[in-house]
Amino acid sequence: MTFTVTDLSCRRGEITVLRGVTFSVAAGEALVLRGPNGAGKTTLLRTLAGLTPPVRGTVDTDVCAYAAHADGLKSQLTVAENLIFWARVFGRRDIAPAVHAFDLRALLDRRAADLSAGQKRRVALARLPLTARPVWLMDEPTVSLDAANVALFGRAVAVHLQTGGCAILATHIDLGLPDTRTLDVTRFAATQTDDTTDPFAEALE
Repeated sequence: MTFTVTDLSCRRGEITVLRGVTFSVAAGEALVLRGPNGAGKTTLLRTLAGLTPPVRGTVDTDVCAYAAHADGLKSQLTVAENLIFWARVFGRRDIAPAVHAFDLRALLDRRAADLSAGQKRRVALARLPLTARPVWLMDEPTVSLDAANVALFGRAVAVHLQTGGCAILATHIDLGLPDTRTLDVTRFAATQTDDTTDPFAEALE
């Protein structure tokens, strides 16, 4: 499959920050989002994931799985229970591939509350393959990971690409992935002049 975005406008709160976002990502390909802090990388990812409605354009959110800054784990459940919960949300039962991909076997019986920041991050990322969705959206996915686990994560993404998936991620880390392109989101920055025609602009007046 090819994931295509055409003329998408995205907002943060009531302010449009990106306009005319257009790109496509083919199966087996990774797209890395670049731009300074506040440029709109997270805003774009949240819009693609369906967490923020677009100002203009549509996105097929049914094919996307999103890993945000927050780990989103239930602290009183064990690692196994967290993974089983998410597997069932997406109609799956087997968590073994995710456990193997992110080297979680030794942590399965531990509560999420008792994990280190890096361990929590690995568990959170392990939810991605459980979704069986072809498009992985990731916002700074390597935060809290040491070098060994960054490499582990890179291998998991590579496997996803090799099996026909694609990935869109905001990161400053080189994951060594083949077929990787970059997209500077600043090229789509909305100007103050643009906001005068924004459907949300009246709320700012």
